[in-house]
Amino acid sequence: MSRPERMRRVDEAMKKVISEAIPTLKDPRIGFVTVTSVETSRDLDHAKVWVSVFGSEKQRERTLEALACAAGVLQATVNRELKLRRTPHLGLLLKTLPRS
Repeated sequence: MSRPERMRRVDEAMKKVISEAIPTLKDPRIGFVTVTSVETSRDLDHAKVWVSVFGSEKQRERTLEALACAAGVLQATVNRELKLRRTPHLGLLLKTLPRS
């Protein structure tokens, strides 16, 4: 079943805001991160954020740990930028890239 148009727009808006907010974080553990997709629940209670991280396995783990610590800051940024009635709790998931 395809997602309703409104949910796709919310997903894309959140992806844009989070993508722009990550480079502004001051945590040195955060490496090169790309937000690949966002999927929010229909009630806007939760959002799954898929990211890909460039680097070794250790660098990926450190970056994900730092992003998990910064989830509150990212959520506040989404709230400030999008002005949604409810701001979803962010769950960060790693999308692994195939090794070449």
